[in-house]
Amino acid sequence: MSETAQLIRLDRARQAAPQVFESLRHQIISLSLIPGTVLSRTALMEQYGLSQTPIRDALLKLAEEKLVDIFPQHATVVSPIDLRLAHQAHFFRKSIELEVVRTLALAQDKRFLAKLRGIVAEQQADFELGDLTAFAEADQAFHRQMSEAAGVPDLWTLVRSRSGHIDRLRQLHLPVPGKIQAILRDHTRILDAIAASDPAEAQQAVRDHLSGTLMQVADIKLRFPEYVRE
Repeated sequence: MSETAQLIRLDRARQAAPQVFESLRHQIISLSLIPGTVLSRTALMEQYGLSQTPIRDALLKLAEEKLVDIFPQHATVVSPIDLRLAHQAHFFRKSIELEVVRTLALAQDKRFLAKLRGIVAEQQADFELGDLTAFAEADQAFHRQMSEAAGVPDLWTLVRSRSGHIDRLRQLHLPVPGKIQAILRDHTRILDAIAASDPAEAQQAVRDHLSGTLMQVADIKLRFPEYVRE
């Protein structure tokens, strides 16, 4: 971490540690902090303008999600992308989202579709602007909104807390030509199936959608061997 990093201002009305955690987590998932980056507690204290305690608590929470490796009395390092954890997260997320889209397809009141289609429109605009960061954030919002519409928002929070490794794989896969267009098609296909009250098609669309990145793991490993471990 650069000694000249600018001070990151936090909301003083909120607890500091969760904000530091979210800030660092975002940087890790977006690969602004790549695997192998050493996180100096002293530098983080200066960067966030905080004492040691909230920095320590934030790093411990990142360690719980296995996004950093803490070596006591030595260093804290951004962890490599663990393929075993990525596969487990994929299994977990798919299991939940299959039930989410089934619930939505069978729902009588489908007013939630307007908000979901609006998110897809935002993604299309982000793609046209070449803003991959905004596109990825809207992608997360799309899946979170489906969970909220199905009445299980806490399950999305749980899925997110287990998805750090596969989310980093997706970040590496996102710039590949055709990937963004495929995501937009998949999201539209899911929503069309929900609108048609077709749970089987909605579930198949989710299976196809969530499998894309893991099918490209071999290529990702070839391009970023230093980022990935088995």
